[in-house]
Amino acid sequence: MLQHFSYKPMFAGGNLPGWTFSFFYQNQRYTGDYMPDGTINWTGETPSDEEKVKKMIHELMTFHVYE
Repeated sequence: MLQHFSYKPMFAGGNLPGWTFSFFYQNQRYTGDYMPDGTINWTGETPSDEEKVKKMIHELMTFHVYE
C-alpha cells in the first residue's frame, strides 16, 4: 500500500504536460513524474516490485486527476 501519496502539476496553471508525485512504500520514499499518457518516470529509486506500484499509481491518478 502506498502511504502519504501526493501529486501536483508540473507547471503553474495545472495544465498538462504532467504531474510530479511522491509517496512512501515499504518505509522508503519514492518520487517521479506522471505523464499524460500514463508513463511514469522515476526521479529517484525505483521500487523493487515496480509493476505492482505502477498499477497503484495509475489507480490513484485516475481517481484524483481524471475523475
